[in-house]
Amino acid sequence: MIRRAALLAFLATPAMAQQDLGAAQVQPCGDADRVDTIAEPWQDNISSYAQGQIRIALLDYVEPAGGAFKLLVLSPPRDELGFRQCRIVQLGDGIGFYDMDFGRHHASYDPARGLTVTLPARHYPVSGDHDDDAGWFQLSVTIDQQTGQITTQGFK
Repeated sequence: MIRRAALLAFLATPAMAQQDLGAAQVQPCGDADRVDTIAEPWQDNISSYAQGQIRIALLDYVEPAGGAFKLLVLSPPRDELGFRQCRIVQLGDGIGFYDMDFGRHHASYDPARGLTVTLPARHYPVSGDHDDDAGWFQLSVTIDQQTGQITTQGFK
């Protein structure tokens, strides 16, 4: 309960209110990222691309309630043991998204840029407006298999 109150106080700060829609961050997976955070049902929240070389999955950490959803990206390049790089797309300071509509994601491929996956995402509605349309934007994640670079962009 204290964590939820602290999150709500943080999200109400002017810095969060002025956050750029494209302010998603890409971080390496860590020891705290667990497979049991893949949102259920798994078959609805995991997709593969590039003949299985790229895999994305919706993660639901449950808490903090105002930022529990993150996107997992497994992609080349592979390390010396053959494992793909593992990255988490989230908002700043480790906070996830308020919601993500994985069922409406789509992907496109540009040989010059790589695979781009776009899906509706929602940041916590700081204006006090909690209607169904508040805080939604399109999150694009571009994965370059050649360089391993993963970039994000957000737009209305």
